[in-house]
Amino acid sequence: MDRDDLRRAARDYLEETGRTLERVREACLDDVAEAARVLVLALRSGGKVLICGNGGSAADAQHLATELVGTLTLDKERPSIPAIALTTDSSLLTAVANDYGVERMFARQVESIGAAGDVLIAISTSGASANVLAAVEEARSRGLAVVALTAASGGKLAPMADVAIRVPSEVTAHVQEAHLAVEQLLALLIEWELYP
Repeated sequence: MDRDDLRRAARDYLEETGRTLERVREACLDDVAEAARVLVLALRSGGKVLICGNGGSAADAQHLATELVGTLTLDKERPSIPAIALTTDSSLLTAVANDYGVERMFARQVESIGAAGDVLIAISTSGASANVLAAVEEARSRGLAVVALTAASGGKLAPMADVAIRVPSEVTAHVQEAHLAVEQLLALLIEWELYP
């Protein structure tokens, strides 16, 4: 590929990213607002946010937890918001995967620290990740609300959630880009509501 070919490929890719985000704006606003409402109600009642996903979605879980516990911007001081990424403790993850199977690595943590009134944010592009689905089942059995972020199809995950934000695409890269935008937006809406 020469420079012009690379430039065209980059332009086409970014244009599709923009179209995907436009479709999110058109199709997902009500679900985003409802997810923010569920999260704010839980946090106002003393609950916390647990977040899980695999691969890029694991990174998203960490990013979102960081935005909530830390801050979105240093020019707006506010108290920390309780959030935990279930993707970060390598000793725990590998021990549970070894002893109980990979599909239990998030569910075991929900069992340990999840409580009625908390919210689990389950991120899965396919909506079919066995360990995310197991975490949702555990969360439901313990009285946690569930917010799901998936692709358009939603897989098995979307129907299990109280609120499912289905990005209107099946292209993994564009779904993950949109998930990041939605996660940033959720953090912003939570902050605005809790600390106006």
